[in-house]
Amino acid sequence: MAAARIPAERRRRRPTLSGAVLSAEAITTAALALIEAPGGNALTVRGLGTALGCDPSAVYRYFPDTDAVLLSAADRLIHDSLQGFEPGTSWQDDLRNFAHRLHRSMLTHPRLAAVRACRVTAGPAEARAVDTGIGILLRAGFEPGQAVRHYRMFVDTVLAQAAVDAAVLNLDEQRREQQGRAWSEYHAGLPAEEYPHLNAVRDHLSTMSEPTFPDILETMIDRFTSLSDRPLRAPSGGTS
Repeated sequence: MAAARIPAERRRRRPTLSGAVLSAEAITTAALALIEAPGGNALTVRGLGTALGCDPSAVYRYFPDTDAVLLSAADRLIHDSLQGFEPGTSWQDDLRNFAHRLHRSMLTHPRLAAVRACRVTAGPAEARAVDTGIGILLRAGFEPGQAVRHYRMFVDTVLAQAAVDAAVLNLDEQRREQQGRAWSEYHAGLPAEEYPHLNAVRDHLSTMSEPTFPDILETMIDRFTSLSDRPLRAPSGGTS
């Protein structure tokens, strides 16, 4: 986590003007509240100082800048999403549970979805999540290199789809309805002579606005299952 990069002597727990004890955890909690506040993301050092009742410069005893605070907040959400996760007897069910937890967390905190989809927090929760995900794939029978590669494809797909779903969720109701009508009315109503393939499937185009995450997840799990059932190839030039 970013706070670990700050010298220990600068991270002493000190009371704020309101009497609360300042800490990296308290700053992260305040940051999440500012990010999710009505009206948009208001994460600034000054805003943190006001929220915590301390001089804004005190934040720099724990984090080098607001970007580090942002990554700490993202790491906190990863931690929260995996609270209570316990591996079961089926690696497919564990992977499914793991994915739904991440996806649900992204939709619960849509303003941090883009950050979580493209940034590496280098925090303890992220490390635990990666360890858990790769562990599931190792248990599925994949070799280490395969497990890492499949995990990368898996988690990138989950996070990317969650970021898209979160962005749609951030749209107001009018714009979401507008997108639905674009498929069911505009695209479905285009002339058949110019758009023959759209015309052929026009009765099904309304489904383009429906969630695809469940189907995408099951497709990935099915693919991993088929790969894990294959015998491992002997190394090139080796003996069987």
